[in-house]
Amino acid sequence: MPKAYWIVRVSVHQPAQYPDYLAAARPAFEKFGARFVVRGGAFELMEGQARERNVVVEFADFATATACYRSDEYQKAKAVRQANADADFIIIEGAT
Repeated sequence: MPKAYWIVRVSVHQPAQYPDYLAAARPAFEKFGARFVVRGGAFELMEGQARERNVVVEFADFATATACYRSDEYQKAKAVRQANADADFIIIEGAT
């Protein structure tokens, strides 16, 4: 069964409050075994459009990745994120 990933591009507009999102999301990440592959870091835009922050989170499989996103724990954190940042967010299955 292939792994699955959250791929999230974020523009933070309230940097002082954004750590509140990270703290609120931690229980969901721990519960669903999230592993951060990319968390910010330097990047170079080669084509298209970019946001200032890029994140890739790995999960055991697609069902786990979607369950984490839909969980009560993450939905609370999502509300905090949406109040402090704009994001493009997909869940994608990895290659087999």
